[in-house]
Amino acid sequence: MQAHNINYLHSLIHLIQGNLFQGLPNEDPYAHLATFIEICNTIKSASVPDEAIRLGLFSFSLAGEAKRWLHSFKGNNLKTLEEVVEKFLKKYFPQSKTTEGKAAISSFHQFPDESLSEALERFRGLLTRTPTHGFSEPIQLNMFIDGLRPQTKQLLDASAGGKIKLKIPEEATELIENMYASYHAILSNRTHQPTKKSLLELSSHDTLLAQNKLLSKKLDILIETLGKLPTKLSIGQPSYSSDL
Repeated sequence: MQAHNINYLHSLIHLIQGNLFQGLPNEDPYAHLATFIEICNTIKSASVPDEAIRLGLFSFSLAGEAKRWLHSFKGNNLKTLEEVVEKFLKKYFPQSKTTEGKAAISSFHQFPDESLSEALERFRGLLTRTPTHGFSEPIQLNMFIDGLRPQTKQLLDASAGGKIKLKIPEEATELIENMYASYHAILSNRTHQPTKKSLLELSSHDTLLAQNKLLSKKLDILIETLGKLPTKLSIGQPSYSSDL
């Protein structure tokens, strides 16, 4: 195998070993592979294909049970990186994990003391932990909105000027993202770590945004009504002579 003829830099191996995967239940094999590939992309060879380099370095990224698993393949059974990745994911991210992850995503519900932004971050975490969930973006959006508390949905509906679920996915996502961004803008202006109080402030801020939008809408209607008043008054009032 070509990769065995490469003299790898100790610094590169050391960098890869800083991203060790041991096969523990809480480890993410997809995240491990993404980081591994990113590190491997820092080295190029005119005479050796990228795949051969990655194949030769992959064992350095494993430790413990995962290392023993790789060594369990006798001789040269795994000849391509594609084969290694396929068996690695089948071992450490089996179909049962996908099924479990999809169930967690589809049954998502906002906690009683959880703000909109906290709920969004947690929902994103569920999606990231199960990259094989297969849910399209519109379905993800509906699952998220359906899982929100009634009060939070009311805030979103108020900000949307109607039912947020009637918005096209892009508009609904943008509205939620804007609320999320406004929360983090508040936190970025603080010098202390977020506390329970500052997390709860998001709900107040979200409410303020929604109320401002409603007030603005009502003000537009009021201005339009006032603009018609002089015409109505001139029609309804009798004419008076200027002679005394």
